[in-house]
Amino acid sequence: MARGTEAVFAAEEKPERRVWADTLRSIWLFARRKPLGAFGGFLVIVMLLTATFADGRVIGRSGPLLAPQWYDDQSLTERSQSPSLRHPFGTDELGRDMLSRIIYGARVSVVIGFSAVTMAAIISILVGTLSGYFGGWTDTLAQRIVDTFISIPPLVLLVTLVTVLAPRSGPERRAATIVVCLAIIIAAGSSRVVRGAVISVRHNQYVEAARTLGASDLRIIFRHIVPNVLPVVIILSTVQLGAAILAEASISFLGYGIPPPFPDWGTMLSGKGLLYMRADPWLAFWPGLAIALAVYGFNMLGDALRDVLDPRLRGAGVRR
Repeated sequence: MARGTEAVFAAEEKPERRVWADTLRSIWLFARRKPLGAFGGFLVIVMLLTATFADGRVIGRSGPLLAPQWYDDQSLTERSQSPSLRHPFGTDELGRDMLSRIIYGARVSVVIGFSAVTMAAIISILVGTLSGYFGGWTDTLAQRIVDTFISIPPLVLLVTLVTVLAPRSGPERRAATIVVCLAIIIAAGSSRVVRGAVISVRHNQYVEAARTLGASDLRIIFRHIVPNVLPVVIILSTVQLGAAILAEASISFLGYGIPPPFPDWGTMLSGKGLLYMRADPWLAFWPGLAIALAVYGFNMLGDALRDVLDPRLRGAGVRR
């Protein structure tokens, strides 16, 4: 009986071990074939972990966890100090630790970037699918609205929307406004790509067969159309995360982002960062480096995912 029980447990463990082994093998093959994409994925993971564990709220603890201090802790006796063992990234003009502010700034960028891209993906799937599948006046109306948004420079449109919708608001409302405005702007361009993918998929034989068998439009859309355009949406979303973080940093640099004292990479790069840049270059260097690495990581990961998930590029031998 004991041997039989051990055999049963061993048989149950094998599938789990096989799944883990296959996952690790896939990651290793991805890293070998797309080294820059793997490096971008590493940067993305580091950014996500940094944003999640900046303080101990996730594990039920109070106080900073990865960050040496709270982002707004001031020490007037340690103002404008250069990088040292106590403050690896130096301090700003108010004596706040720059490393802590960079770490907490990652949380702002991650929350706004992921929220905006997730909302944009939902909107682009909805608009692109309805426009590409039904065509006719639905397609014409949707594309004219999309043309209106695309015709305006994205940064100008973003600043205008944020200024009109949240001129003088707190950090929570300003962040929510930025997320919604970013999502609308990103979805306008993404819906065009999704529409093209939907038009390509709807002419496939399995869609015609489902329609012949009496499947409703709703069933065809959710069963055959949307699953086949999801890889396109995933690729777009990965690349657009970098664009969303850069856009959020840009409007913060211009003074329309999250109001102080909340740390934001764009805000840190502007204002005092520019004013004291010659005397204290680390005030502008570290936020600029954080923005550059975040955008680079998402772009490289998105490029690699496109090469892996796009059937037209799987056999092209493209290495990034």
